[in-house]
Order: sequence, then C-alpha cells, then structure tokens
Amino acid sequence: MATRKINPTSPGQRGMIKSDYQEITTSTPEKSLLKPIKKTAGRNNTGRITCRHKGGGVKKAYRMIDYKREKFGVPATVKTIEYDPNRNVRISLVFYADGEKRYILTPEGLNVGDVIVSGVDAPVQTGNAMPLDMIPLGTIIHNIELEPGRGGKMVRSAGNAAQVMAKEGNYVTIKLPSGEMRMVRKECMATIGSLGNSEFKNLKIGKAGRKRYMGIRPTVRGVTMNPCDHPHGGGEGKTGPGGHPKTPWGKPALGYKTRKKNKASNKMIVRSRKK
Repeated sequence: MATRKINPTSPGQRGMIKSDYQEITTSTPEKSLLKPIKKTAGRNNTGRITCRHKGGGVKKAYRMIDYKREKFGVPATVKTIEYDPNRNVRISLVFYADGEKRYILTPEGLNVGDVIVSGVDAPVQTGNAMPLDMIPLGTIIHNIELEPGRGGKMVRSAGNAAQVMAKEGNYVTIKLPSGEMRMVRKECMATIGSLGNSEFKNLKIGKAGRKRYMGIRPTVRGVTMNPCDHPHGGGEGKTGPGGHPKTPWGKPALGYKTRKKNKASNKMIVRSRKK
C-alpha cells in the first residue's frame, strides 16, 4: 500500500493524505459473505447512550471474516483483495478446493493467485495457519487465538505482527506489538506473516466531514461545559480542570488503572507492556 497527498483545492483537503488503493483488485464484495449491520447510534436496548459520539455515517455491510481457519488440509486460492469499511486492514476472498468461499485478513506479501492452507502439516509461509506448537521460534505471526477453537483475537489490525519467542510445556510465549510477552496454549492457531496496509498510520483525515462519514460525531471539551454537565465545567473565562482531570462521570482520566486485578488472563502475562 502507498499513500497519496491530496491537492489543497479546499481548506479541508489541505494536508489530507489518502490511501492509493493500488492493492485493491475489486470493488464488489462477495454477496454470500455479507451481513447487515444495525445502527445503534451508541444506544443500548433501553435507548440510553452507552457509547458517546456515535451516530449517522455511511451505510455499510459486515464482511464475515474467517478468524478460525479450521479447514485443515484444504488448499485455498486467493481470488481478490478487497477494501473492508469495518477494519483498517485489507481482506482477501479465498476459494477453497471444495468450492467454499471465505474472507481472511490479508498479510503483507499475499497476492492474487497465491495458494494458502491451514493445519498441522502446513508449510511455514505467509498466509498459512497452524497451531503455535508447529511454528518455529522467531516467526512473525498474526490473528492469534487466546483459547483453542475460539478464533483469532489478538494482532488483527493493519501493519501489526507478533513473534514466537519460546516454548515450554503446554504453552508458547509470544511477544505482542505492545511489547507485552504473553503465554498462550500451544494448541491455539495463528497465521504466518505480518498484516498488510502498514501505511494506515500515516493517513490524515483532513476534514470533519470524513469523520461523520465514519459515524463519529463531534466531541465537546469538558472545560467548555457548565458545572452540571462535566467536572471541568464552569468558571469565568477560560479555566483548566482545577485538579486532576476527570471523565464526565468523575473518575480519574489520566493514569488511572481500569484493568481488573483478578482477571483470569493476567496470570499468562510474562512481561507487561508497561515500561
């Protein structure tokens, strides 16, 4: 993937950087793998806002992605590489030898016509999926399961990759993009290679309207509100938070740990991402 800078024909386009979409081979998704998305505008089943700054946006369909890669021993050919409005990484449509079609996340270096396969006997090459126990030390991987058979949960966004660091007993130690070292069961599946679209981090939205296309509504600063609306609100003229910054609900906003202390998966962390 490469990026292109837009000519500043308007204030919104000054500084805007877009993808050039050179790797995209088709603009028509596979209909059998689409699912409708119901818009909630951040409301729950009682109609209350539980996630702020959501609403509107361009209508889009969900592409069903195969995170499990459980079709062992059946080769699949990459037919298309497509844009997915629901994620920042590209997706690939693969045709299995038995006629089934599925979408997978596109790793760097996977092209149309390449053949991929899943299973214990799969060769260690980009796009192939296999249990962590079968992957050599030092290999770059993505789409990693946390529990066997539950599908990939970690390392699924553009440009990300993890690395197999050690094997001991029933567990394999992997280094995540955050720097965290974590033990995962050796039966868990992972896919070889780093994810594509690594230039995603260099894109610039350029104008507020593009955020609205994405379904993201404006965010109002707390210091501009009234005291009844936010802990930072009130005061004559421009004033700061007046103490430690807080969320609209009065909880500390910076440096406040929200992770549960007794979370079951915490004991699997070998080295924290915190320096």
